[in-house]
Amino acid sequence: MKHESCRELYAYWNRIRADQPAPQRGDIDPADLRRILGDIFILEAVDAETFMFRLAGTRVCGAYCREMKGSNFLDLWSARDRSLLKRLLAAVTEEAAVAVLGVNGVSDRGQGLAFEALLLPLRSQRPRPDRLIGVLAPVDPPYWLGVQPIVRQEISGLRLINYDESR
Repeated sequence: MKHESCRELYAYWNRIRADQPAPQRGDIDPADLRRILGDIFILEAVDAETFMFRLAGTRVCGAYCREMKGSNFLDLWSARDRSLLKRLLAAVTEEAAVAVLGVNGVSDRGQGLAFEALLLPLRSQRPRPDRLIGVLAPVDPPYWLGVQPIVRQEISGLRLINYDESR
């Protein structure tokens, strides 16, 4: 993990999950993450095709120049990447894996921007993870971020960390 927000969330998530594969949603205290809240989002795994934003920080919404709550995370991606992401999201929710993504975004004016994303399993009231907490953070934020929306993005790299390795 390269981005400080990703490292901070991962360390916090790892600490609060203790010996569990994933922490409960209620275990997360936003005050503990106040420095990086703008980069954080929570997704609800509705089914294999739908991972709805339940919450998205101001910088996440700013990257797309719109409120993300209620939209499907998979709709942000091309068909090629969507297929890969469905498998990746299944590994996070079903196997309590951790995913780190390199993302290349393109604005509506054709300007490129590199992001790092982190996806971590999270439980609500069910025994297995049914939510994800994550970070989407620009590697080097340009002056136009928040004014020109990211309209296209693709995966430029990924790392899947299995449950046994994430301890």
